[in-house]
Amino acid sequence: MSTVATIAEKDPDRIAVIYGNGETVETYGELERRSRQIAHGLRRWGLEPGDSLAVLLGNEAGLFDFYWACFRTGLYLTPVNWHLSEAEVCYVVDNCDAKAFVAGAMFEKLASAVGSQVPKLKTKLSLGGEIEGFLPIEEALADIPEDEPLANQLEGSVMLYSSGTTGFPKGVRHPLPNKPAGDPAVARASSAFMLMFGIGENDRYLCPAPLYHAAPLTFSAAQHRLGSTAVVMQHFDAEEALRIIQDQKITSSQWVPTHFRRMLQLPEKVRKQYDVSSLKIAIHAAAPCPIPVKREMIEWWGPIIVEYYAGTEGGGTLIRSDEWLEHPGSVGRHWTGAKIHILDDEGKEVETPQAEGTIYFEAPEEGTRRFRYYKDDKKTADTYRGNIFTLGDIGYLDEEGYLYLTDRKSNMIISGGVNIYPQETENCLLTHPKVDDVAVIGVPNEEMGEEVKAVVTLVPGVQPGPELERELIEHCRSAIAHYKCPRSIDFAQDLPRLPTGKLLKRKIREQYWKGSEGRLL
Repeated sequence: MSTVATIAEKDPDRIAVIYGNGETVETYGELERRSRQIAHGLRRWGLEPGDSLAVLLGNEAGLFDFYWACFRTGLYLTPVNWHLSEAEVCYVVDNCDAKAFVAGAMFEKLASAVGSQVPKLKTKLSLGGEIEGFLPIEEALADIPEDEPLANQLEGSVMLYSSGTTGFPKGVRHPLPNKPAGDPAVARASSAFMLMFGIGENDRYLCPAPLYHAAPLTFSAAQHRLGSTAVVMQHFDAEEALRIIQDQKITSSQWVPTHFRRMLQLPEKVRKQYDVSSLKIAIHAAAPCPIPVKREMIEWWGPIIVEYYAGTEGGGTLIRSDEWLEHPGSVGRHWTGAKIHILDDEGKEVETPQAEGTIYFEAPEEGTRRFRYYKDDKKTADTYRGNIFTLGDIGYLDEEGYLYLTDRKSNMIISGGVNIYPQETENCLLTHPKVDDVAVIGVPNEEMGEEVKAVVTLVPGVQPGPELERELIEHCRSAIAHYKCPRSIDFAQDLPRLPTGKLLKRKIREQYWKGSEGRLL
């Protein structure tokens, strides 16, 4: 029995997904029927358990039909980040060994180009309109009865790709469960994970972020294991998010710090127009949240903010508002009570509190349950040290075992032989009232190898100039060690951030390292 069929059988009119502020609604009965019909199609098109389906879709109706079709046929689903370049999308679709490719008509040009460059694709389907070289999904399913039973249903999985912050995206592949669809053990694990955050079957969950990203997709789909309702924003807008919370009586939600900052930038008069009292849980993750931003959110929404730290590979930690107020800046303790390991550059365990090192989590003892980077054995091997693995982040534990993130190892600046992690500098600059967003990077320096530079966007109405540059540098020097402070500041209109909040520093570095023999990543 499928993971959505049980709920559809009991209550077919129960709402599974709402897109926007009620513009499109899909019931459990419709989700079960459509996903079953697509599952028949996937089998007809030659996809077998263990094969991959790639989808290039926005936060639009139809996405979860394909999701649950894969989770009824033992397939890997790879949602493709539509912000990627044509070359990057081609790489993902080819690298995941997709046998079928589904694209939304809104991405017609990109999809058509990709479809013509990946010869291994056997089936190409369009959703919401026509794409050259693609068969509209309505035509592809026209002769498949909606009520045809589906035999031998198997749990599937997602194979998500990293954001490509330091090069081509990497596919994170977890072993398939090898269990019947809707297996009680799988369903219990998913429900237990949601309950850890306080989300249950009567919730109305808001997803304001793109569904190609791990957390939005995983949390939204998990609502269907519970029988609750997922409300999906097609595009994030700060005021519209507040309106949806009010109108749809949202009880749980998940955000990234960029969402918080955009909502806090709304005039107070606008914020007070909307009743957000229905909201009981507001989860955030994906990127470091500046301490002042989180304090303001707790003051506004109350102690309902829950933060976690994890990756597509696994993890992770959890911290609730009351704990965070006692340990500001922390991402919490391990959510299962397992040990978090901090290793120095030589791979030795760091036992001293406050001492920085690379963060490692314990991996499943059975090797068959461990993730791997698809077709990249070296990267996989580099991630593991025996029975522990790393997401590539640097941090430390305090005396009570609370974890603090310092930065990503790949963002490290080496200036005169000194390692500098720019997150602290970025957090400091973000406390300045004239700064809207910031990226701190290393740029070429003939004597030191690299020097610290900040690229800053300003709040509306503030003008850049040499005087402001000096003011911001002095702001840093008054708060943190001088060697961590920028030696220069450039001002920009915007920074290349993904909707998930992740900053694409590679794209910023490229502007400064062109023609240099130093690094670009």
